[in-house]
Amino acid sequence: MQSTITVDIGTTSVKLCLFEADASLAASARRATPTVSDADGEVYDVPALEALVEDFVRGLAPDTRREVRRIAIAGVGESGGLVRADGSLASPMILWHDHRGAGSLASLTAEDHERIFRVTGLPVNGNYGISKTAWALERALGTDDTVWLNVAEYLAARLSEDRWSEPSLASRTMALDVRSGTWSAEVCGMFGISPEAFPPLRAASEGASIREGAAAALGLDPKVRVHVAGHDHMVGAVGADLRPGELLNSTGTTEGLLVLAPEPRLDETARSAKLANGIDCTGKQRTLFASIPTGGSTFATLQHMLDMDGERLASLIDTLHTRWIADEIDLERVPVVLPRFRGSPPPTKDRAARGLIAGLRDDTTAEDIVLGAFLGLARQFADVLDLFDAVPCVVKVIGPASGNPLWLQIKADLLGAPLSVSRFPEVVSRGAQALACAETTSWQEVDPFEVRPDSARHARLGAWAEDTGPLWRHLQGAPS
Repeated sequence: MQSTITVDIGTTSVKLCLFEADASLAASARRATPTVSDADGEVYDVPALEALVEDFVRGLAPDTRREVRRIAIAGVGESGGLVRADGSLASPMILWHDHRGAGSLASLTAEDHERIFRVTGLPVNGNYGISKTAWALERALGTDDTVWLNVAEYLAARLSEDRWSEPSLASRTMALDVRSGTWSAEVCGMFGISPEAFPPLRAASEGASIREGAAAALGLDPKVRVHVAGHDHMVGAVGADLRPGELLNSTGTTEGLLVLAPEPRLDETARSAKLANGIDCTGKQRTLFASIPTGGSTFATLQHMLDMDGERLASLIDTLHTRWIADEIDLERVPVVLPRFRGSPPPTKDRAARGLIAGLRDDTTAEDIVLGAFLGLARQFADVLDLFDAVPCVVKVIGPASGNPLWLQIKADLLGAPLSVSRFPEVVSRGAQALACAETTSWQEVDPFEVRPDSARHARLGAWAEDTGPLWRHLQGAPS
């Protein structure tokens, strides 16, 4: 490895790290992802984003900065904007969940939807970059030299004066042919845009030289290379040393399920399930992915719902975990919580869906609601996992869930399968360093621990799921 600064742009926070040449974590910081509202929704506050990266780098000791040889940037998969050749923006830098371009989907026929999936491996959805690209091109002035860049790619362009797209991020635009790994003129034509609206592809390991001015401003060696590591979940798979047959459970604001495959899965079952095919960060393997909109964000939702501060909620979760493993929980009194607080996962993928709670009693407590929420998260995960039509040999868990023993134990008990959980908090950033340095990682190096299921609790949860199944399905079918 080589000394590497990593930037991981997430939904709610930006994670900044410095890794030494031996892959040890030497420094880290976490900042709120800077956003602002505009007339159409919410966009990145780009000057603030660039400033927080600069502040982190300049906060490192001069001798440390001089040792840095790589900058590796990862980010959420569907964000982006139009960028001119000089690195300036020709449109807002749009957030991944913003649907301002969804109007261009309205004219697509059922046959178009099917064809788009067969080519790109993605279910038609306003999250993906192509509809935002079409929206931006309609409104931008002087677009002759503009290309669509993901927010991670934009930061790399600003540091290097070079514009390119990384394979895993490109495969989240709904403009890339997932088989050939090239921009699809056919799909772009459905949106009235040219494939030239997208830049050339470059694997995460390739990168570009830092521009002289950026190196001087940051106090870095001019030999530093800038890399786009890729889509955060896919980069996490590298940090987790994900292998074929294993499943990555990547937790953050959302919750992702990811497997690797030699070929994309483009059958009708996958299309109906709205599973998302993609390309890994090396460009060599294909991925199958599903995102659950509500994941770690449930903690904040419960704080607001129950008017609890973080410390009190964390203490309550610890108490529930102690009671759970002591088999002191009466499942009959726990309400059924459908935790669609930020929309629904596949197979519906309805961003307008909202959470529902059923089975409240006059003696229902805050503890009951919290437990119901985490039972709902685990049940929702199991439902989405069933869509993959394959039982993973290992489930690797990364992200904030690793610090929530209740969530982990309920998930293991419901699945009836052990979880291998990383203690190391920055697996995505670790993967970014490995990609930039063209090195491999080992799962054992992230200090994993195992969460084993209890057979008796698994049986009780199975009976509970069967008893409450009609109610669960009724809630799932409620209009949004």
